Amino acid sequence: MVDHARSDDPAVQLQLDRLTALSPGRDTLGLERITELLDRLGNPHRSLPPVFHVAGTNGKGSTCAFLRAAIEAAGLTAHVYTSPHLVRFNERIRLAGKLVSDERLATLLAETLDCAEGINPSFFEATTAAAFLAFSRTPADACVIEVGLGGRLDATNVIERPLVAGIAHLGIDHEGFLGSDIAVIASEKAGIAKRGRALVTQEYPEPLAGPIERTAQDNGAEWIARGRDWMGAAYRGILHYRDSENRYRLPLPGLAGAHQADNALLAIAMLSHQREIIVPEGALKAAMGWADWPARLQQLGSGPLTSLLPSDGSLWLDGGHNVLAANVLAEHFSETPSLHLVMGMLANKDPAGFLTPLAGIAKSATFVPVDGHACHSPETLARIAADLGIRGDTASGLEIAVAKFGSGSAGDRETIAIIGSLYLAGEALRLNGYIPE
Repeated sequence: MVDHARSDDPAVQLQLDRLTALSPGRDTLGLERITELLDRLGNPHRSLPPVFHVAGTNGKGSTCAFLRAAIEAAGLTAHVYTSPHLVRFNERIRLAGKLVSDERLATLLAETLDCAEGINPSFFEATTAAAFLAFSRTPADACVIEVGLGGRLDATNVIERPLVAGIAHLGIDHEGFLGSDIAVIASEKAGIAKRGRALVTQEYPEPLAGPIERTAQDNGAEWIARGRDWMGAAYRGILHYRDSENRYRLPLPGLAGAHQADNALLAIAMLSHQREIIVPEGALKAAMGWADWPARLQQLGSGPLTSLLPSDGSLWLDGGHNVLAANVLAEHFSETPSLHLVMGMLANKDPAGFLTPLAGIAKSATFVPVDGHACHSPETLARIAADLGIRGDTASGLEIAVAKFGSGSAGDRETIAIIGSLYLAGEALRLNGYIPE
C-alpha cells in the first residue's frame, strides 16, 4: 500500500519522496526484503531493548499506548513504533519517549534507503528498518512495536526474541492481503508467537481460538488466553485484573469508549507475563490516565475546525474503518440524540458493512473524499448510505462539511463525528491545529 507523507522540513521531505517512490507493485507481504535490508544495515533488530510486540485487527495501537504509559509511569523509557501516522511522519518513531527529530529522521531514512538499492523494499519495510536502526542506537529500557498488517509475514516479525507478544481484538480487514477467512486471519496474527515466549491474547470464540492455539504450539510459544489464564473486567467504575500471580484494582482508562478497558487489560496482562520490565501497581494506576492515543473516539478541543460549529456543538474524531470499529462507534453514540456523520473511506474498505451498525443512530451523514488516497467517491458513499436509510449528502472537503453545521440554532446540541479513515482523521487534526509531540 503506497503511503503519502509530507514534511515541512526539506531534508525529511526529500527522503519521504524517495520512500513514496518505492516499488508500489512489490508491496506484498513477506520477510525476504526486510531481512536483506536489515542485514545490509548491520542487523539492528538484534540489538534492541526488550520488545513488547502487539498484533490485532482493532485495538493494537491503543494497547501500545497503555504499554508505553505504564512503562513510563514506572520511571522507565520506551521506544515505540506505530503506524500509520496522523499528522507528521515522525509519529511512527518515538525514541525513549520523544518523537524522532526531523534532523535525525532525515539521516535515518537516507541511510536506510541508500542501502536498499536492488532490494525494492516497500514503504513500510523501509520505515521499519529505519525505526529499528534508530532503536538500536538509542538507549531505552523497552521497545513497544505494533504490527503493521497481519503478523506472520509483517516486516516487524523479524524480531526473533520478543519479551512478550500480544494480540488484541480480531476481525476482518485488509482483505486484499489477508483474505476474508477469519480463522486464517487469526492464525496469521498469531504468527508473531516465538519459541519460549508468552503469547497473550484476548478471549476468542472457537473459530479463532483453535487456529491461535495451533499456531502458538507450532511456534513453541506459551499461549496465555483471557478467560483461562487471566481475567479482567470493568465493573462499578473499577478496572479489575487477576491472574495466577497478580490481582489489581485500577481506575478506568481515561481514553473514551468502553472498549478501551479491554485494550488496557491486554497491556496489563502482557506486562504481568514477563519478568524483565518491572511495572508496579502504582504505575499501572497512573497509566490508565496517562495513556494518549489520538483519533480514537477523541473529542476535539478548541481550534480552527471546531470553531466552525455553534458553541453548543461537539466534534468527535475516530479513525476506525471496519465493522469492529463501527460497532464501537454505535455503542458509544447510542444515546446521542443528534448525531451527524462526516465520513470518507479508502477504496479497499467496505462502506456498507461499516455504515450498517450506525444506520439507526445517525440523523445524517456528509461524505467527503480522502485527499491524496484512492477512496470511494462521496457520491458512491451517499448512495450506499441511502440504501441503508441514512440521509446523506456530499462535500468537497472536511472544512466545508463541518461548516454546514455552523448555521444551526442555539440549543441544537449537535454532535458531529468524523469517521471512516485514519488519513481523514489526520487531516482533521491538522485542520484543528494539532501537532503531535
